[in-house]
Amino acid sequence: MYNTEKGHVYMMFKKLVQKLNIEKEKASNTAINPIEVDFENRKHDFLNKLTQNALNLYEKKCDIKNFSKLVLSDPENTSHNEIVNDLFSKGVIDPADEEKLLELSDNKRFLRDLGLID
Repeated sequence: MYNTEKGHVYMMFKKLVQKLNIEKEKASNTAINPIEVDFENRKHDFLNKLTQNALNLYEKKCDIKNFSKLVLSDPENTSHNEIVNDLFSKGVIDPADEEKLLELSDNKRFLRDLGLID
């Protein structure tokens, strides 16, 4: 019985290979008729990709330009320190304050919201 099953599997595999070879041969013999090709859809897809690539490059260029402007800004300008001090005076908590971080690490509600405790 084993030999019969083995022979049957072999024959199925052989038929499958023959079928795939025939389909491959048909596909390779089929020539593309340039008159029948839908160039409008291909042109549309090409232009969409080109437009998206151009937009990505433009956004990247703008990001680099804005970052460079920010980095190379006046180092003598300390207005950011004044803004931060103004926020602290209004009661905003300093995120780098160790005491506040310790309080937050012991906050049961916060830890429960994060799913760290039950």
